[in-house]
Amino acid sequence: MTTPGPATSVSQEQEGATAGLARTTARRTLGLLLAVIALLAITVASIAVGARGIGLSTILDALFAFDPELDEHLMIRELRVPRTVVGLVVGPALGLCGALIQAFTRNPLADPGILGVNAGATFAVTLAVGLLGLTSPLGYIWFALAGAGAVTVLVALLGSIGGGRATPAKMTLAGVALSAVLGGLTSAIVLADREAFDDLRFWGVGSIGGRQLDVVLSFAPLIAAGVVIALAVARPLNALALGDELAASLGVRIGLVRGAVILAVTLLAGTATALAGPIGFLGLMVPHAVRWIVGPDQRWILAYTLVLAPALLLLADVLGRLILPSGELRVGLVTAVVGAPVLLLLARRRTVSGL
Repeated sequence: MTTPGPATSVSQEQEGATAGLARTTARRTLGLLLAVIALLAITVASIAVGARGIGLSTILDALFAFDPELDEHLMIRELRVPRTVVGLVVGPALGLCGALIQAFTRNPLADPGILGVNAGATFAVTLAVGLLGLTSPLGYIWFALAGAGAVTVLVALLGSIGGGRATPAKMTLAGVALSAVLGGLTSAIVLADREAFDDLRFWGVGSIGGRQLDVVLSFAPLIAAGVVIALAVARPLNALALGDELAASLGVRIGLVRGAVILAVTLLAGTATALAGPIGFLGLMVPHAVRWIVGPDQRWILAYTLVLAPALLLLADVLGRLILPSGELRVGLVTAVVGAPVLLLLARRRTVSGL
């Protein structure tokens, strides 16, 4: 009777590892496909559900055989389709922004709201409206980008105070402090001139309604650029999770990767805030939940987040319409109501999903 030699054992282990990786990849791919199907279904529901329910046949007629004399066709083309497109654009931006910040800070509970990025964009837009009289998103988009970028860089710098690399704890504390300060300044400016901000009262709580399709399409290239940058840094972020020294030994240009992350966060958070207002918790919930499903691989985290974030945002918007069919509960309030208990549950867990 012969026993397998060392070479045979190693070969069997390699084959087993390869087979296990193939099964894991197949499960992840199947899960991503199911997520895409769910997103398509929720997209249809976003167009169909509201104060007045609309059938699928009427939706198809409004899209491909539009009749301006029919109220339902006008409702679909002028109100619900732009609203749904906003959700499909803003959702991925907020989700990917949260995933990037969590990887960047190595803090699984970080998001654009906690680190003050949304507060920076909101404060900059408030200044643009209150001081310069800009009321169009196309006018104050650049202020939102500048505010988001400035706060992102400032948080990173404050997190580095005391020597060494910025730590998740210091960056989180800096972000919370900046959010509080900028939130107070924003409220003071709004209260000083309520008439100037009357048209933006729904924007201030986060809303994907009330935007024309041409405005949304004007914003889309900026978010698309942020998405491309985010996907491009997915593999280097996996290496950075191993530590700076090991990542550098693997050929990762650490400074370039961190600069790319800051640029992507600025584009995604700034544009999304300018378009839909400060919508919280989405960037925290989705990447964190995805990490439970697919593990710490940033490539899969970003891919799943790209699909599930808009699905959750549109689902929250549909839920708001069902709760208040007449006035509609703004999506920013729905995500906050859902997100706060989720954050409490995450805080009570003994362990959180690792990075």
